Amino acid sequence: MSAHVYKIIELAGSSAIGTDDAIRSAIARAAETVDHLDWYEVIESRGHIVDGKIAHFQVKLKVGFRLD
Repeated sequence: MSAHVYKIIELAGSSAIGTDDAIRSAIARAAETVDHLDWYEVIESRGHIVDGKIAHFQVKLKVGFRLD
């Protein structure tokens, strides 16, 4: 196995559906402009409450991509 070097960026994804959807949308959007995405780590999770119910989910991610 060869050694890899990664650049790490932070993203924030949001969704009214759930945290999984917020993660997927953030990674899908990043994949439009960043090549070689390899891994992610959720580092923070929060949401917005309206009338005692969860109205919105937000996640903060670290995403690693391989450098050429």
